[in-house]
Amino acid sequence: MKKLRVAVIGAGAMGKSHARVYSELENADLVAVCDSDKKTADEIAAKYAVKAYYNYRKLLSSEKLDAVSICVPTKFHREVAVEAAARKVNMLVEKPIAPSMEDAEAIIEASKKANVKLMVGHIERFNPVIIELKKRIQNGELGKIYKVHCVRLSPFPQRIVDVGVIVDFAIHDIDVLRHIAGSKIKRVYAETAQRIHSAHEDLLIGTMRFENGTLGVLNTNWLTPKKVREITVTGEKGMFAANYITQEMNFFENEFTRQNLGYNGNFMNVIEGKASEVEIAKKEPLKNELEAFLECIRENKPSPISGEEGMRTLEIAQKFLESAKKHEVVEP
Repeated sequence: MKKLRVAVIGAGAMGKSHARVYSELENADLVAVCDSDKKTADEIAAKYAVKAYYNYRKLLSSEKLDAVSICVPTKFHREVAVEAAARKVNMLVEKPIAPSMEDAEAIIEASKKANVKLMVGHIERFNPVIIELKKRIQNGELGKIYKVHCVRLSPFPQRIVDVGVIVDFAIHDIDVLRHIAGSKIKRVYAETAQRIHSAHEDLLIGTMRFENGTLGVLNTNWLTPKKVREITVTGEKGMFAANYITQEMNFFENEFTRQNLGYNGNFMNVIEGKASEVEIAKKEPLKNELEAFLECIRENKPSPISGEEGMRTLEIAQKFLESAKKHEVVEP
């Protein structure tokens, strides 16, 4: 099987990981990395025995590529993606797709005009716990979904200066909520604070109401001296609690629904039942993501997470920012 020639533009934290995973994939041939910092580019290139570039235009004009990962700061996504599209290169743009709806639309338009694949790197959709959780929800194992509660906490990332915690960090859970709720968002509300970040918010408490009645809750910040990545989904038949980092998930049963299989909704109760661990086949989410990206190119399939999907998630993030600024509930 012919390997796809790939490169990574932007060798920061995520770019380094993209380069590492591409170097490990059997169907990928990592040929180059690019970063405006010469030392960084040289170090990563030497590590994987590939070419180093310090200007992305030079990379795109010099190499014959099948695909590229765009891992530059969010504010540069548009200019790099539009150039990659002009060179007929399929691209994975790290989340968020862009800092603004205007930029997102320009990226989507450029990819369509060039007829190249565009995928947005919402990596948590490829986390095994979310894959399993989505499957079990679709199978009706929770019945009606009442609430999804997401907790995403972290120390302050010095590298993030162009956007705040909502667009860069909470957007993971906004996308996951959209992915598993299976319904349009009716309204959002946000309370934010700026404690450490020099220009943007670094704390969010947010709520989302979906048209099917599901309530989503976001607890996100860059102020906690410990990484926390957790999600709980509560429904008629119990609750799933999952940890993104350890890729562990438990089910807490509502004993009432098991004993009253014929309940008709006129009467509902909650009784503590047994707790059980859900078996998860653990795998690095980024590896799942990049394999899916390359597969959609090789087999000419639709992008697993399209530009339009990425833009809709960005739109909700922007609505949270609007809500925080206006101190009121906002409708998408």
